Amino acid sequence: MPAVQQSGFLIRRATPDDIPHIRALADVCFRDTYRTILSPAQMEYMMDWMYSEESLARQMGRDGHVFFLAEADGAPCGYFSVQPLGLQEDGEYLFEFQKMYLLPAYKGQGFGRRMVGHVFQFVRDAACGWPCRIELHVNRDNPQVAFHKHMGFSILRSGDFPIGQGFYMNDYIMGIRLTSA
Repeated sequence: MPAVQQSGFLIRRATPDDIPHIRALADVCFRDTYRTILSPAQMEYMMDWMYSEESLARQMGRDGHVFFLAEADGAPCGYFSVQPLGLQEDGEYLFEFQKMYLLPAYKGQGFGRRMVGHVFQFVRDAACGWPCRIELHVNRDNPQVAFHKHMGFSILRSGDFPIGQGFYMNDYIMGIRLTSA
């Protein structure tokens, strides 16, 4: 999918060369999002688990995550990723919306809606006309649950998912079905 630019806001597919940008953004965005939700120990564990150079390279490579960078006026301001999980038994292609974060100064300006719209278009293109759905994990205490509901996602289920060293992700799994148009 080619880069999309609207009024100083650009979304482009990230490459392994962008890993330093993603890490720098995560250091601000992820920490800001979870500062009142996660303990300091879990925050550090998750930053290393999800955002070390090795982890990001594995996600972009072997794990098949497709990362995108959002830029405002030429500077990175956010990132998001999608992982195609393939055709499911129900005949739908499943995609996991893995990450979506914006620098705090860019929230509330419509950039998040544009990022989600980009994910929807990417998924439709990748599904090649087949029925598809997107699922994402959102921490149950994350105020972004309301944003995702506004974007059309609904809560499918909830769970406490072990991630190692005694830590859990206490998440809703939200989902949306997309048509091919």
